[in-house]
Amino acid sequence: MNNLILSFQVVAPLFLCILLGVFLKRIGMLGHQSLGDINRLCFRVFLPIYLFQNIYTTKLSSAFHAGLVTYSVAAVILVFLLCLLIIPRLEPENKRRGVMIQAIFRSNFALFGLPVAISLCGEEKAGPTSLLVGLLVPVYNTLAVVTLELFRGGKPDAKKVAKGIATNPLIIASVLGILMNLCRIPLPESVNKAVADLGKVATPLSLVALGGSFVVGNVKNYTKQILVSVSAKLVLFPLAACAIAILLGFRGEMLAPVLIFSGAPTAVSSFPMAQQMGGDGELAADLVVFTTGFCVLTMFLWIFFLKQLGFL
Repeated sequence: MNNLILSFQVVAPLFLCILLGVFLKRIGMLGHQSLGDINRLCFRVFLPIYLFQNIYTTKLSSAFHAGLVTYSVAAVILVFLLCLLIIPRLEPENKRRGVMIQAIFRSNFALFGLPVAISLCGEEKAGPTSLLVGLLVPVYNTLAVVTLELFRGGKPDAKKVAKGIATNPLIIASVLGILMNLCRIPLPESVNKAVADLGKVATPLSLVALGGSFVVGNVKNYTKQILVSVSAKLVLFPLAACAIAILLGFRGEMLAPVLIFSGAPTAVSSFPMAQQMGGDGELAADLVVFTTGFCVLTMFLWIFFLKQLGFL
């Protein structure tokens, strides 16, 4: 019963924030323009501050785990390669292929990672997840660009990919947090408090904006694509990733980020990226909606299951 309650306590706050966003959109308090502004603000300001603060205050010597980093990056790349082989056999249209592949390997780890890890392991043990967020974001972005370019019929532009990685606010914040942590550069108490307070805004505001952004397209046209992508993203990927991680000896705060990056919903940014790069934007939006909606249930079940078995 304790594990059931804990699983609910981890997932419930995320669900309630998303539900609030849906409600505010329905009553007209959130519009298309305001949601776009909030999303940009969270991505460019609040999430980077949140990530920086977590890395800056983390004891890096105990948080960095070479095995976890290697395994996580390898798992994402392997799933990406498997999708390149399997999805084209299931889906004949290029515009949909790239969107489905991106939806399966690219998770909303930056948004879901830290709050779920802190709820599961406590703030003092969330260091491995903080570092992994900063390391996986450039991997996701690079593979997403490559995927959408390949199925648009183009050739990935190395300069654009490199520029996108170098200017990504989450990556900049991660690098800055690591450097200031290693160099032991102290922040004035007033600045430190402001950073901590601003960082607390990131998760609830991002989730509210995510709820407000829910727009379900013509689902009947995409039933097969949605079933395949959602099942692979929320069931098959976390099942394989966690099973192998457990066999390799990952437990507790080392297993938590594996569950989160593999079982989190598709990244919200995959929708505008698909639109801009010739993918099926309507399918991309539907996949964000359905993976986020069903993730509330699947993440609850994964946490409960792994807690019952004593792995988390």
